[in-house]
Amino acid sequence: MPSDTPPADDQDLPPLPEGPGLFGEAPSPAPVMAAPIIAAPAMAEPEAAPYRVLARKYRPTSFADLIGQEALVRTLRNAFAQNRVAHAFMLTGVRGVGKTTTARIIARALNCVGPDGTGGPTADPCGVCAECQAILADRHPDVLELDAASNNGVDNIRELREAVRYRPARARFKVYILDEVHMLSTAAFNALLKTLEEPPPQVKFLFATTEIRKVPATILSRCQRFDLRRVPQETLRAHFAAIAAKEGVAASGEALAMIARAADGSVRDGLSLLDQAIAQVAGAPGGIEAGLVRDMLGLADRSLLFDLLEGCFRGDLPAVLAAMDRGHERGADPGVILADLLELTHTLTRLRAVPALRADPALPEAERVRGVAMAERLSIPLLGRAWQVLLKGITEVAEAPDRRMAAEMVLIRLAHLAELPTPGDLVRRLSEGGAAGAPSPAATPSSALAGGPAGGPAGGLRAMAGGGARLDAAPAPASAPLAQPRNFREVVALASGVRPLLHGHLLFDVHPVSFAPGRIELRQTAQAPRDLAAQLAALLQERTGSRWTIALSNAEGEPTIAEQRSHLAGERLEMARAHPLVQSILLAFPGAEVDAVRDDSLDAYGLPPIPEAPDEGPMDGSMDGPDFAPPDAEPADLDDIPSEDP
Repeated sequence: MPSDTPPADDQDLPPLPEGPGLFGEAPSPAPVMAAPIIAAPAMAEPEAAPYRVLARKYRPTSFADLIGQEALVRTLRNAFAQNRVAHAFMLTGVRGVGKTTTARIIARALNCVGPDGTGGPTADPCGVCAECQAILADRHPDVLELDAASNNGVDNIRELREAVRYRPARARFKVYILDEVHMLSTAAFNALLKTLEEPPPQVKFLFATTEIRKVPATILSRCQRFDLRRVPQETLRAHFAAIAAKEGVAASGEALAMIARAADGSVRDGLSLLDQAIAQVAGAPGGIEAGLVRDMLGLADRSLLFDLLEGCFRGDLPAVLAAMDRGHERGADPGVILADLLELTHTLTRLRAVPALRADPALPEAERVRGVAMAERLSIPLLGRAWQVLLKGITEVAEAPDRRMAAEMVLIRLAHLAELPTPGDLVRRLSEGGAAGAPSPAATPSSALAGGPAGGPAGGLRAMAGGGARLDAAPAPASAPLAQPRNFREVVALASGVRPLLHGHLLFDVHPVSFAPGRIELRQTAQAPRDLAAQLAALLQERTGSRWTIALSNAEGEPTIAEQRSHLAGERLEMARAHPLVQSILLAFPGAEVDAVRDDSLDAYGLPPIPEAPDEGPMDGSMDGPDFAPPDAEPADLDDIPSEDP
């Protein structure tokens, strides 16, 4: 028998009305209440994961992923294998080589418990246990990464000291990673000393810094130090090629080499540049090409750099300026051009100094072909001078209002200096007795690069030697003895060009007392060497073929030749300034000054020539003495003297 009880689903329905309805109709059957239809909310499209830059996406998570740090990895692996892990590590190196990354790997290696939760410290953390996952996600309560740049006060270190007294919340070790630790104040370093020397057994300190010199020695002595090296360019290029392949982007070897060179040993810097290059190609079929990277970095073409440097060494200014115009049209920065020329000069110097480097497989093709050929024709002194000019020019370009004009002026200066002989070549010419303007392969790079004679200002050059005397002709070879000197000034001239140091001392540090053929008496100053007399005697015997006696005296003697020259130059300058014609010129041109007086009648030392003394005259020949009659001469009769009157 059916039950009058409505089904359970109808318990909440209103009761049925009895009798006719309100308008006389039969009551309609109760409506069948359908189950409410609940519309499911529209499924929201999953949000795209935020983009992670390549430097974070491909950050190493194990020692096996670290590149270019083989010594560090080998030491740490052995330390974990022998259970000899230090309580404090100091990781130093340039930016982007993996200091903080290494610290995080060490933190995971110390606290890894393995997939089954029973493992101990290991050099190969599993990466799947709860400890590894929490450290990878930067949410582990016992691994604290602090920025010493913003937590550099003594109060911050005091808080850290209080915290290290407590045991780890869940991990095996409590690990403190202090990045840029050199930013700590002196008081903060001092507050850390005692804790760092005797830390609790469950605490490890990992320090990272780019300025190791700023870290006190007392801190370094309590840490195990690791110097992370710059990653070689070849290693970086292979690493970037592998990452580009994982990202599905084609990249030429030359483009990756440019990025690796610009990274300067920093993996993070290189990955940032690779990220930028990938964004620029935007799915282009050609991928990352060398031209794109060159434009992105503002670099000059390597062939353009060789053209610039060759033009400078040839002294070909039109070619140099034309190459600069081409670089400007391509958007190359003038400062970057000079920096690249500086790097190319360094490469050429290395190739010249160590020829075995020419077989290095990492050498780019342009350097292997044109660079080796240039290095064979250039000398080390010339390349060193080019380095100095470019190094100073980079600073000038950075401070100049117009960088392009400043860079062109630097290259013009380099082109002119390339024609000049080096100081060593000048000394060699003077000592060998050659003409001052004679070209030499080391001093005239234009003849070596262009195959023709140098056209620079080397010809007819007047060199300064010793105390500044002008040498219009080189001295005679030492093998050909000269005539006997007649005065002390001629003795000094014998040392010119042959013994430069002795020549300078004779000019500035010697007071002649007396002079006679075969014997010189002099007084030397405290600046003169003790063996000056011996040096002078040896020189005179070598140049004159006879023995000379050099005696030292305490007498005042005459002024040095340099003092005589200075005194005479001052007198002539005062006379010139007092001349009426000069006075009128100075009045006509306000601000003008008489700087120097040139007198062609003076000798090489700026003194008037010494007149030839008669045979019976004074020994030093410094002045003409009166002619005296011999002692046995008879007195002359005054009547016999002819009168001057006609």
